[in-house]
Amino acid sequence: MKKITFVTPCFNEAENVGPLAHEIRKQMDKIPGYTYEHLFIDNCSKDGTEAALRRLAASDKKIKVILNARNFGHIRSPFHGLLQATGDAVIYMVSDFQDPPDLIPRLIQLWEKGAKAVIGIKDSSDEPKVMFWLRKAYYGLVEKLADVKTYQNFTGFGLYDKSIIEYYRGLKDPYPYFRGIIAEIGSPVEELHYHQPNRRTGITKNNFFTLYYIVTGK
Repeated sequence: MKKITFVTPCFNEAENVGPLAHEIRKQMDKIPGYTYEHLFIDNCSKDGTEAALRRLAASDKKIKVILNARNFGHIRSPFHGLLQATGDAVIYMVSDFQDPPDLIPRLIQLWEKGAKAVIGIKDSSDEPKVMFWLRKAYYGLVEKLADVKTYQNFTGFGLYDKSIIEYYRGLKDPYPYFRGIIAEIGSPVEELHYHQPNRRTGITKNNFFTLYYIVTGK
């Protein structure tokens, strides 16, 4: 029986982690022949997320939790979570429901057809038009600066074969940008296009300034 690891980074998502765990369990119950684990990595939340995650882990043995002692940023913390995965494939999915859980069966189906990575490409979004435009401009800037192919409107949401996770484990980069690395590996990549819904609750933790920091380091 193949194993899927879900990796969910979170920061101040107390109201979302429980519903997401429930929805992922519901989706996996529809797919016979697989087992799964759900790994949450919390980036030193201040809103009760830690307590919510502890309750989830105590009630469901499939749920595992990493609680960061401090905030390591929205690049290094998720990447560390990916490296802890033990599944035959890893599905990276944020906690706010902007990565639609109902796409899980399709991700697995494309992986089974031979794709080593199935990446979510958002063609449209329910988020405010200004923010969507800023993100699109950011991806366009990355495309111009990069010396390899990049994927525009790719947030990291997707499925990664364990061979790709092993590749990540061998990297020595102290600040790895795995959304960019996926374009360098050369393994077969399948694009899954989708419409991004609004967050279920709360406010986004990534804004123009965090995007700017990724590009400039300032």
